[in-house]
Amino acid sequence: MGKKQIWYEVQENESIEECLARMRQDGYMAIGRKEEPLFHIVNGEPTYLRQKIQFKAIPAQDTE
Repeated sequence: MGKKQIWYEVQENESIEECLARMRQDGYMAIGRKEEPLFHIVNGEPTYLRQKIQFKAIPAQDTE
């Protein structure tokens, strides 16, 4: 009970593995993942920028 879920976003300058390591250092573990494309406007047209990746996390001690 009382699982506090938070979202970690993979930053532009880090790998997925680095994000997961950062999550573990904070005492959290991944229980879900979502991705969505990010676009920006170039000359009035939406242009793909990058993939936004987020991990849903819960405190690691909640699983023991």
